[in-house]
Amino acid sequence: QVQLVESGGGLVQPGGSLRLSCAASGNIASINVMGWYRQARGKERELVAAITTGTSTNYADSVKGRFTISKDNAKNTVHLQMNSLKPEDTAVYYCYYRPGTTWSTWSARWGQGTQVTVSS
Repeated sequence: QVQLVESGGGLVQPGGSLRLSCAASGNIASINVMGWYRQARGKERELVAAITTGTSTNYADSVKGRFTISKDNAKNTVHLQMNSLKPEDTAVYYCYYRPGTTWSTWSARWGQGTQVTVSS
């Protein structure tokens, strides 16, 4: 019942920036968590950042100070501003939505994924 549309990926040089967006539609719970996980080639999926309706945030240590997640609750849209990008940030980034207030992704809904490539 919830659909996610993700956008903003692309190719960028090391040190550059990208901004990802994810818009949720459908039967959206008033209290929810949205965010991103990423999966690099040959690696397991890992948390990037997540945010609650109340704007509490959860960041992977590897992106703290470089990435900023924000949310527009009225529009059910989240944004991920990615600065100082590194080659190791190269991955497919998947947006997720989950009703509730915890950082779990159990039974979450996932977007289609968008490729982020950081290369010179």
